[in-house]
Amino acid sequence: MPTHGSLSKAGKVRNQTPKIEAHERTSPSPKNRSRRNYEKRVVLQRKPGQNWM
Repeated sequence: MPTHGSLSKAGKVRNQTPKIEAHERTSPSPKNRSRRNYEKRVVLQRKPGQNWM
């Protein structure tokens, strides 16, 4: 059975890309998070779940 590409080329692009360090992420403070939830729920009147429209 023929294969899609040879195994000698496996991982070629990923090995060529330069390694970039991940920047540190901070979660929002509880005050900001609850304010954003309030704006979504009360001001924009969005329903919970994925169908928020």
